[in-house]
Order: sequence, then C-alpha cells, then structure tokens
Amino acid sequence: QGDQVRVQRLTTHSLYLTFVVMSLFSLLGLFTLEPVFTALGASADLQVIIEDYMTIWYLGVPLLALPMVGNSAIRATGDSRTPSRVMMVVALVNAILDPFLIFGIGPFPEMGVRGAALATVIAYFFAMFAGLWVLGKREKMLEFSLPRPALVWESWKPILFIATPAALTNMLNPLSNAALTRMVSSYGPDSVAAFGVGTRLESLAILGIMALSSVLTPFVGQNMGARQPKRIEESLGFSARFSLIWGTGAFLILAAGAFPIASLFSNAESVQSLTRLYLWTVPISYGFFGMSLLASSACNGLHLPMQSSMINLVRLFLLILPLAWLGSELMGLLGIFLGMAVGNAVSGGGAMLWIRIRTLPNLLSPKPA
Repeated sequence: QGDQVRVQRLTTHSLYLTFVVMSLFSLLGLFTLEPVFTALGASADLQVIIEDYMTIWYLGVPLLALPMVGNSAIRATGDSRTPSRVMMVVALVNAILDPFLIFGIGPFPEMGVRGAALATVIAYFFAMFAGLWVLGKREKMLEFSLPRPALVWESWKPILFIATPAALTNMLNPLSNAALTRMVSSYGPDSVAAFGVGTRLESLAILGIMALSSVLTPFVGQNMGARQPKRIEESLGFSARFSLIWGTGAFLILAAGAFPIASLFSNAESVQSLTRLYLWTVPISYGFFGMSLLASSACNGLHLPMQSSMINLVRLFLLILPLAWLGSELMGLLGIFLGMAVGNAVSGGGAMLWIRIRTLPNLLSPKPA
C-alpha cells in the first residue's frame, strides 16, 4: 500500500509487544519451574539440572523471541535470504560456544548445562542486534521516537487479531499429538517408540513445505495490500503443486529407505517393524498435509485468522483424531496410522479447494461503486 509510516509503526510496536509478552511468560516460567517439571515426572536430582538450564533459558526468552519476529518483518519485504543467514549464524555461534561454555575450554569456566543455555542466549543476542540493524538501518522499518501508548495500542490490535488465533492454533498440534500418543500407548511401549520416531522424521520430511508456508503469509498479504488477486491465485496454485510433489518425493524416500532408517533409531526388531509400518502409511499423505499448512498460512495473509484456525481444528479434531480412533477399533495400530493419513488427505485437499473456490473470489472481488 506504500504506507511507510505505518510499516515502521507496526514493525516497531510488534517488537515491543513481543518483549512484553515474552517477559511475562518468562516470569511465569520462573515462578512455576518446580511444579511444572515435577508434574512432568522430573525427580529431585533431575530438578537441580533442570533449574540450572531453565533459569538461564527463561531469562533469555525475550532475546530468543525478538529475532524471530524481526526476521518475519524482514521476510515481509520480500527478502527471505537475510533471515536465513541470520539463523545460520545463530546456529554456528551456538555450536562454537557450546563446548567452550559446557566443558570450560580455555579461559571459559566449566558451566555444564548452564553453559549450554547461556550459549543459546548469547547466539540469539547477536541475532537480535543483526536483525535490528537490518530493520533499522537497511530497510528503514523502525521508529526511534518515544512510543505513545495510544499509537502502540492501535498497532497491537491488528497484530493481536492475527496473532491470538495463530497462537491458539499452534497449541492444537501438541494437544492432538498427546491424544494420538495416548491411543498408540495402548499397543505398548514399542508402538510409542515407533510413533515418536515417525513424528520426528515428519518435521524433517516436510521441511520444504514448512519453509514455503513461512513465506506464503507475507507474500499473500503483500499482494492483498497491492490489490493483486491474480498473483495470490497463482501462488496458491504453485504452492499446492509444490506440496504434492515434495510430499510424494518425501514418501518415496521414506518408504524405500524404511529398513535402514528404522534401524538407525532402535536395535529392537519390534520397534523397527512398527517404525516401518508408520513410514509406509502416514507419509503418503504429506503432500495433502502440506496443502492444509499452506492454506492456513494464506488465510493469515488474507487477514482471516479464524478461518486459518478452523482449517487446523477440522484437520486435527474432526478428522484425524476420530478417524484414528475408528481405525484403531477396526484395524489396531495400522488403523491409527491409516486414519492419520486419510485425515491429512481430506483436510488438505478440502482446505485448498475452499480457499481457492470460495474465499478468494468473495474477498478479492471488485467492490460495487
């Protein structure tokens, strides 16, 4: 829309909001550290180690969050390379500092797990300054005047309109995974181990789709502001094709390599066989799973956060969980995996069709004079 003043205001005020919210969560985490980890099953001996690590981590949480938000603002300008470089530097600095601070190499004190936490915080501290330099110096996207509370609140309202449902949506995945794990646990610890391997491989297998979903939101929002519906339609078509191609490739690799992959994670043949069962069923739906992720991201770019949340709610709680339960009743553990695959396929295809056939024409059609 060409409104540079509003760009500066929204970017600056979003960083304020991030710092305030994450500072509150940091304090909450510090005050509930012992009861939370006790509830998670930590023993008294383990609590000491946990407190050593988590105290530093909680204190550094605002620094960890600021680069994430700053990188999203940079990405919204169309530059996706700089955020990637910043995070690569974070990983490199963290990897270099870890052994020095953990084991006390050279002039550094031996800090153990506290050193691991401190290395992470220091790495993100550098990332924060790098991001602020890019936003302020290169992109001219920051305000440097004293904030006026009324203007800050005016910025926070549209940000929270998108962010609140998105935050709640992000909570749905661990909740549904907990429910699925509960179903799987009825078939024994080997099944839980295999399910854990499969879900961890999933995040790696759909990495390309997740990367595309992270840039689709600002791309759609950018073109919505410029009133370029044709580019939005083209981007959704490209995204759907990319997701299906990537998902199919990921499935073929995982299915073909199921035997060696399973053997990497466990020596027990029972765990390996169940892991192979997962890799031969659930990944076949990764392309459609990716389509639901992309449709959700596009809805956020279109300022439809509730529709984005509804896509995820329907996928997880109206399709995957009921179908997994039904599959469990009919076919055991294989039925759970098949239920997950069918839920992904139906939700992904349905979400992408809905947004292209119903949402876009209604939202971007010419308004009557």
